[in-house]
Amino acid sequence: MDAQLKRGFLETCVLATLERRESYGYQIVKDVPPLLGLTESTLYPLLKRLESAGCITVRSAEHNGRLRKYYRVTPAGAARIEEFLAEKSDVMSIYRYIEFAHGAAVPGEACDQGERND
Repeated sequence: MDAQLKRGFLETCVLATLERRESYGYQIVKDVPPLLGLTESTLYPLLKRLESAGCITVRSAEHNGRLRKYYRVTPAGAARIEEFLAEKSDVMSIYRYIEFAHGAAVPGEACDQGERND
C-alpha cells in the first residue's frame, strides 16, 4: 500500500483502536492492522497530535513498577471516526472511477462523474 494512503488511514485506525478500549503504546501498535506498518516511532507523535486536538485523553498508571501511559478516545475522537466513515461512499466512488477509467470495470459500476465522453 502507498505510504501516503497508509498515513491517511492511520489516525482513524488508532482512534478506532482506542474507541474499543483504553490502551497503551505497544498494545496499540500490535492492534492496528499490520498492513499499515505502524511503529512506535510513528505512533507517539501521532498520539501527541491527537491529544493536542482533543481527540484522546492520557493518564499514567503504574504497571510492574513503571509508569505507563494509557490512552482513551474522547467524544471529539469518536466524531472524527464518524466523519471518516461518512466519507466511505465518496471514497468508494473514486475507486470505482479509477477502475472504470483504467478499464477494469464495466461502465455501470463507475461513479456518475466518471462516465467517459469519448
